[in-house]
Amino acid sequence: MPPQGRVQQRDEQPYAAIRRRVTMDTFPEAVHDAWPTLRGWLEAHGLTPTGAPFIRYLTIDMERELELEFALPVAATAPDDDPVRFGVLPAGAYATWLHTGPYDGLVASNGAALAWAAEEGLALEGRATDRGDEFRARVEHYLTDPAAEPDPARWEVGIAFLLADR
Repeated sequence: MPPQGRVQQRDEQPYAAIRRRVTMDTFPEAVHDAWPTLRGWLEAHGLTPTGAPFIRYLTIDMERELELEFALPVAATAPDDDPVRFGVLPAGAYATWLHTGPYDGLVASNGAALAWAAEEGLALEGRATDRGDEFRARVEHYLTDPAAEPDPARWEVGIAFLLADR
């Protein structure tokens, strides 16, 4: 993990996704179901992902429920077709952080990224609600394919939070 994050300007990114509401206990089951379902749907419709898979966190309440999208970037959006929906990660400035290591360290890396952003005075594009913290664009990009790299110590996940007022 780098000693600090950085701010990165990003273009908008169209994506296809399967939305789920999960708890921390049901999260692994959703991972094992959603991405294969999404990949199969894209293949059946002649669409090819244009980059690494990612999870977009829409609402987070770690004690109760998370609403998220298991997503793959695509060249352009299309009409939603159950269970697949399309969206766009907005263009803008993002606070970014690179997590290296097993996935069970992602909660700590997200915490470190949030602490770094706060120390830097970076305001995230989000708000607290009665359902949890909502984010306009909070994502984890899974940069390493575990099938190609079996050593979890070498897995990389890019964490990114859209910044407000940038």
